Amino acid sequence: MSDDEMRCLGVPQLQDAGLIFLWVTGRAMELGRECLKLWGYQRVDELIWVKTNQLQRIIRTGRTGHWLNHGKEHCLVGMKGNPENLNRGLDCDVIVAEVRATSHKPDEIYGIIERLSPGTRKIELFGRPHNVQPNWITLGNQVDGVRLVDPDLIAAFKKRYPDGNCMAPPPSDAGLA
Repeated sequence: MSDDEMRCLGVPQLQDAGLIFLWVTGRAMELGRECLKLWGYQRVDELIWVKTNQLQRIIRTGRTGHWLNHGKEHCLVGMKGNPENLNRGLDCDVIVAEVRATSHKPDEIYGIIERLSPGTRKIELFGRPHNVQPNWITLGNQVDGVRLVDPDLIAAFKKRYPDGNCMAPPPSDAGLA
């Protein structure tokens, strides 16, 4: 995805008030901050993932940087509106976890998000089979099929896609552009 495509994602329509967690590499740090603003979020914090190997030693050959090898990734935390019932101050802003497959983020991030914003709906964009979480909406071109649990979401999905094919354009009479 190009930087301009990223800027133009329909993220602003996803929520009126809430949090966003945006993983960025060193090269894209400023782009990530710019996207947060464009999407209507204020950057309120940042998580750092210190990448380790199987021996829990810092990765020294990450080969992800242009100037230095990066042994870390950043996750920008943005807030939109005035979300309620946030549990601030429970977790540390540093995750130390082993590197796995390409783009496979540390599982610890899900616990941090759940504790920070319990009982809220959560959506993961660009999801993959390895990061499908219970009670989350996971969207991505590598996720097979549609698996819904929430009764309201099931009803809305069936209304919009009566034949179950969400890859085809919705009927024009669905009332959604």
